Amino acid sequence: MRKPRNTQRFLLAGLALAGLTGLAGCGALVVGGAAATTAVVATDRRTTGEQVEDQAIEMKTAAEMRRLFEDKARVNATSYAGLLLLTGDVPTAQDKQKAEEAAKQVEKVKRVVNELRVGDVTPVSVRTNDTWLTSKVRSTLINTKEVPSRTILVTTERGVVYLLGKVTDPEGQRAAKATASVSGINKVVKLFQIVSPESIAAPESPAVVEEAPPAGATPATPDSSMGGAETIPVQ
Repeated sequence: MRKPRNTQRFLLAGLALAGLTGLAGCGALVVGGAAATTAVVATDRRTTGEQVEDQAIEMKTAAEMRRLFEDKARVNATSYAGLLLLTGDVPTAQDKQKAEEAAKQVEKVKRVVNELRVGDVTPVSVRTNDTWLTSKVRSTLINTKEVPSRTILVTTERGVVYLLGKVTDPEGQRAAKATASVSGINKVVKLFQIVSPESIAAPESPAVVEEAPPAGATPATPDSSMGGAETIPVQ
């Protein structure tokens, strides 16, 4: 026996609504073939353009490092608003310099912080522990009051934690102190860009407070907006 057309319409509408509800519970909706990233843009103090540029910088740097070293080195690239951090292992001091020079040529890079280590590739067990430490730090920052965790990048190399982001000075101090409290960390290095509270309300045109140039960092081009590096003692 055929069901009335109206009943069929109600059933189809119910199935469609259930499908949308299921998608909303599973994560970001796909719009035009790409995952929506509104939440990331809304909570990150970088402009949308800066976020896209940073992703491109990381991809281009990774490709260049593969071209230079193939499987003879391990180079990680982390970019935040044009500040490019290099971590990992290279065979020689000459290779370390070669990697830095290549990174400075990547489009949109404003400054290179070269933290590459000369020596054998770090064992997988150490890298796995670094990943675990990064997760613990992120969790700690999320649970620390008055710390803008969504705009802070965290990367760990051999127990050394690097923090990147646009923060006010008090926010940076709180973030570094919270990170240093995490067990298993050897050192905390701040690579923050210190910004004024006013700039947070107008992220498209940030008023940046200049700091001293970071130790061990090599600027690709002069840029007074890039913050300083500071090492925080671990308790």
